[in-house]
Formats: sequence, C-alpha cells, structure tokens
Amino acid sequence: MTKTRTPTEMRIHVTARHLHLTDALRDYVNKKVGKAQKYFDHLIWASVILSVEKVTHKCEIVVHASKHTFRVLATSQDLYAAVDLATDKMEGQLKKHKERTRDHHKDVALPDLVDELPAAAEARFSVIKQVPVWPMTKEEAARQMENLGYDFWLFLDQATKQVSVVYRRLDNSYGLMQPVKR
Repeated sequence: MTKTRTPTEMRIHVTARHLHLTDALRDYVNKKVGKAQKYFDHLIWASVILSVEKVTHKCEIVVHASKHTFRVLATSQDLYAAVDLATDKMEGQLKKHKERTRDHHKDVALPDLVDELPAAAEARFSVIKQVPVWPMTKEEAARQMENLGYDFWLFLDQATKQVSVVYRRLDNSYGLMQPVKR
C-alpha cells in the first residue's frame, strides 16, 4: 500500500492484489485520481484497489469527502483501461453531486430559511454530541478542520482562553466565531 499527500491534495492509498504495483502504475493512478479534486473541493482521501483475476483487470475507487463517500468499480482486459474507466465513472459521480448541491443551494435564500425554522419550543434534537476541545491557535484549528474535511471546528482559543468556532465561508476564506458578553 502506498500513501502520498501534499498539503492541498487528498490522500491516495493504492493497493494491488495479485499483481506487482510498479512506480509507473502508481504514478498513473495518483495522476488520474488526483484530478477528481477539480470537481469537488472537500475530498479527504481516496482508496484505489487494483486486482487481476485470470484475464480480467479490476479497478475499484472509493473517495471519501466530507459527508459523502463515492465508490466505483470498473473492469477491463487492460489495467490502465480499467483505471481510466473507473476514474471516468468517479468524475461523473462527482460532477453529478456538484451540480445537485449547486442547484440546491441556488434555490435556498436566507429569509426563507428563517421563516422555516421551528419555534424554540418546537425544536427537536436528534443527536447531541459531547465534543472535547483542545487549546490551539485559530490557524491550527483551521488546519485541523481541513485535515478532517469538516466545515467548522470547535476549539479552545489559546489567545483568549475562550471556546471559539472556525468555519469555512462560501468564498473559501475562513470565519471565526468568538463569544462576547452582552
């Protein structure tokens, strides 16, 4: 199994079953799967499993994004062709997902959301999580949030000694929420 990662790219794990994984094949897979980042910003890691069964070559790709997991399987008579087919299928899934989320967000306006919110007495919580917070800088919190693929991160600000939240804005900048007394 091979792991590669640069600060701006997702992690890609390549596993070979019943075949020898050459550097050229590993580089080809990393290049093809790495292109998926242009379709979806929040990809965390990808697992690629290459296998050979008699004369059939298989390529399975599992891509984990924040809140979503995408999986494809392609078979062919040639391993490189199986990788090409699988990456094409993955790009199709990612494009479709991106279009679906983009169309969904266009229709929702903030005033509409406020009108649809239930009254405080009607609020129902299906999950309550106990979240440990660690002292860190806001920059460390942003890195931690990105590494885990989250859209926000709760942390104890080292500078202010208060619980704060760092979040990703729509323009790909970061926001910081800090408590204030009224």
